[in-house]
Amino acid sequence: MAFTGRWETETQEGYDAFCKLLGIPDDIIEKGRDYKLITEVTQDGDDFSWTQIYPTNAKVTNKFTIGKECDMETIGGKKFKATVSMEGGKLSVTFPNYHHTSEICGGKLIETSKAGSVVLKRTSKKI
Repeated sequence: MAFTGRWETETQEGYDAFCKLLGIPDDIIEKGRDYKLITEVTQDGDDFSWTQIYPTNAKVTNKFTIGKECDMETIGGKKFKATVSMEGGKLSVTFPNYHHTSEICGGKLIETSKAGSVVLKRTSKKI
């Protein structure tokens, strides 16, 4: 249940390059650069509800069960099927254009998204 809680972005590395790679417009990138993204997670065993609240007040919630295919959605509204796995306490899922992992390290939520050689690393604190 380590992921359960409300998290707020402290730092992010590679934000601009990652957003550009995904085709996010420059004005949206600018708005989000210093935004403190809020992530709300509830966990009940292998069942998760993962909500992210973005700068435009857009909210995306994905509900999933570890090891089972589920319907997911990107911030851009693209729907896709994915299976989230957990290995060594690290959640892992492949989105349409990138691979995403989440883990708790030193009491922080560390999220890493990789698309080729471009990496976005976001560190969040519990609030």
